Amino acid sequence: MGEVTDYYATLPADVGELFDGMRLRALELVPDAVEGRSYAMPALLHRGKGLIATMQTAKHLALYPFSGKVVARVAERLEGFSLSSGAIRFSVEQPVPADVLDDVVRLRVAEIDAAAAGGTGGARRRAG
Repeated sequence: MGEVTDYYATLPADVGELFDGMRLRALELVPDAVEGRSYAMPALLHRGKGLIATMQTAKHLALYPFSGKVVARVAERLEGFSLSSGAIRFSVEQPVPADVLDDVVRLRVAEIDAAAAGGTGGARRRAG
């Protein structure tokens, strides 16, 4: 077991099963992802960076893609969900749609890969 699956084991069965299904789908899309921590949350990591985390709070469940840009890119497809710049809030009764989860994972992988290749969209400046 790892950070993520250990965390899921502490959750109510229905939440743990939902989260584990999301984890397994992310691993289908990104087979080299590993369990670890990002921003103190149990998370799947890609190239050492946070890919996604799923967490239970007192009031909701949340998907964290560690990127406000990713949330913004899928926001129009999440009518009825509560969103913030870095989280998609959902419930067991209203989970994140599978196609949206797929896109969240793919978009986040693309961001991580672009940053690793030095294509951070102008965020890096050359000293000179």
